Amino acid sequence: MHRSQEPNRLRRLTTAALGGLALGSGLGGRTGEARAACPALLRHRFARLQDEQTVNLCDFAGKVLLVVNTASYCGFTVQYEGLERLHARFAARGLVVLGFPSNDFGQQEPGNSQQIGELCFNTYGVRFPMFVKSQVVGPGANPLYAELARLTGDKPRWNFHKYLIDRNGQPIAHYASSVTPESRPLVSAIERALAQS
Repeated sequence: MHRSQEPNRLRRLTTAALGGLALGSGLGGRTGEARAACPALLRHRFARLQDEQTVNLCDFAGKVLLVVNTASYCGFTVQYEGLERLHARFAARGLVVLGFPSNDFGQQEPGNSQQIGELCFNTYGVRFPMFVKSQVVGPGANPLYAELARLTGDKPRWNFHKYLIDRNGQPIAHYASSVTPESRPLVSAIERALAQS
């Protein structure tokens, strides 16, 4: 394939990867009234990895969120598969996995959005929302991660750290990189959070 065609190919692939999260069905179709109920933690906007369109995290208000900092060249990168299985298993009940690529640990996410997207979507079949690369620790941490660190007293120490956020926008648990997406403690916590109204 000619190189100039790759961005369009990636856009088509990744737009398909959004599944039911297209604009107007969850990523931008909320009313002003619904936005007013947005928890403070979710009052942030990020560019989506798929197409760099801005996503308001308030569009996920009322969902259970699993927020994960990702990297393409890490020993834990295979966790993309488990994260996608979690997303597929629980999406209908209200779980959304949110991926935040970061090069903060071991320089294991050196690529640009297109390269990261090719790995996520083509190699691992990721369909959950991914955002453009950002910092997740330190003074340059993106505002969501800065707030999660403040609220939980725990910041990522490596790639694939996980924060679980309840339907009210409150962080309720966090998990080290070594905790796999389908580990019993994490799945149980997700199920309990989904059962809350």
